[in-house]
Amino acid sequence: MNDLIYIVISGFIIGLFTSVPVGPLGILTIQRTLNRGRWHGLITGLGASTSDLLYAAIVGFSMSFVTDFINAHQFWIQVIGSAIIILFGVHVFRSNPVDRLSSVKKATKSDYFSDYISAFGLCLSNPLIIFIFIGLFAQFNFFTPEQTWYENIVGLCSILLGAFSWWLTLTLLVSKLRNRFNIRGLWILNRITGLLLVILGLVVCIKALL
Repeated sequence: MNDLIYIVISGFIIGLFTSVPVGPLGILTIQRTLNRGRWHGLITGLGASTSDLLYAAIVGFSMSFVTDFINAHQFWIQVIGSAIIILFGVHVFRSNPVDRLSSVKKATKSDYFSDYISAFGLCLSNPLIIFIFIGLFAQFNFFTPEQTWYENIVGLCSILLGAFSWWLTLTLLVSKLRNRFNIRGLWILNRITGLLLVILGLVVCIKALL
């Protein structure tokens, strides 16, 4: 029982550590929460959390193979990932907050699905997070050969819980401040968000070329 409790706590901490740094997904979650409402922010966070979960499972069950694959195809992975980030940044930069605000009350399942898929894909375009998981797994002695399949599943669920708890906290905090933003504030936020995503994509692409 003590081993299982340690796995749950370790998995929760690992999920937090991989989500808390405010990168493009954090900015995107804040922007969507302000523009569309808390549910869009939560769905965005859920997309990021499940993408992290997928990478955690890949690392846990095939650590050596994944590391070799990343090293062999790192250039193309970075180039394609940066292109996705740049295109998404341009889309956010050009989006109109007035249209977004007018659609908050009539959001459909397809809107939420689009939020989920775009966040999942954006997070998935950064496979270097695999090395973060490798380091954290080694630090916490996580996914060891001695652990049973049941303990591995519990560990993965704990990572998902830790990651999503961060997005839940962030979304609720931003939602509290949402009424303090006017249309111009949202417009500026869209421009800043889109510009940061484009810059991030360019930096990744330049690093790959160099």
